[in-house]
Amino acid sequence: MLRDQGWHPDHFSLLLGASGGPKWLVLGQLDRVLFGDFLQRGEEPMSLLGSSIGSWRHACLAQADPVAALDRFQSAYLEQAYSARPPPSEISAASAHILAQLLGAEGAAALSDHPRWRTHIVTARGRGPAGARQPALLGAAMGAAALGNTVHRRLLGAGFQRVVFHSGERPAPQLSMTDFRTAYTRLRPPTVPLALQASGSIPFVLAGERNIGGAPPGHYWDGGIIDYHFDLRQYRGEGLVLYPHFRPDLTAGWFDKFLPWRRSGLENLDDLVLLCPSPQFVATLPGGKIPDRRDFTRLSTAQRVAVWRECVARSEALAEAFQALIDGPDPLAGATLLS
Repeated sequence: MLRDQGWHPDHFSLLLGASGGPKWLVLGQLDRVLFGDFLQRGEEPMSLLGSSIGSWRHACLAQADPVAALDRFQSAYLEQAYSARPPPSEISAASAHILAQLLGAEGAAALSDHPRWRTHIVTARGRGPAGARQPALLGAAMGAAALGNTVHRRLLGAGFQRVVFHSGERPAPQLSMTDFRTAYTRLRPPTVPLALQASGSIPFVLAGERNIGGAPPGHYWDGGIIDYHFDLRQYRGEGLVLYPHFRPDLTAGWFDKFLPWRRSGLENLDDLVLLCPSPQFVATLPGGKIPDRRDFTRLSTAQRVAVWRECVARSEALAEAFQALIDGPDPLAGATLLS
């Protein structure tokens, strides 16, 4: 389709956003081209499916000025700073501040009511001890989830339920996911920041969110626990899938990061268009890597901010490469085709 018809946003029916914390910074400049230019050229509705930081990026797209929202998001994210051993309450407060800057005064209403962007925010509702506030109980639940996931991914359902918060009257029918018992809850402006905060709440790192209005009662954690990079076999849409990503492969759930055999390639995903930095580009970044959460402990605040700013500046090359691709004569210039 891309070869014959070129790049057009209406070819795509789903935009994906993965978990990944600070890794999103390497996609920030690319997002500005996607959200501020390319996707704005279309007219057809598009479903947005994101977990954790992926859902925060999508929250920028749903606003009246997506690029301005990305600018606010990036500025607040770069400048976050913490005490030597910050408790979850401190990190959660900083996270809420970043989110407030991202959304601004009108962002929550824009997201919940947008006529074209059909937002879906993925969270993981803790079940039993996985919904406990006590660290000992939560720790035991996380350990049990890790062991169960080693046996079979479906066993994550014993400790966590996928809850998808969606804009509009009902979720997109192509996102009726059946691999886990999934609940769907309509977003309202007051619940938008709560759902976004929950979707990025890593257990033990952040406090999570409890009893979000309209959703099943309980404690809500990072959506990446179940849907880290997503299992795309669940998607039943007719259009192409657009996936700006940090890697050239997919890891379905967070616990699968530690199971190399669970990492999947892209060969059997015929509708997927994945945009990611090449290994050669990553090698040019400070330390030869994309920013990640370990930077908070291995670098001082000043060092981390400087490194992250340099990564953001370097990633302008990704935006320029994509702009040249969609506007150039060869729609597949430099693309890797898997069959």
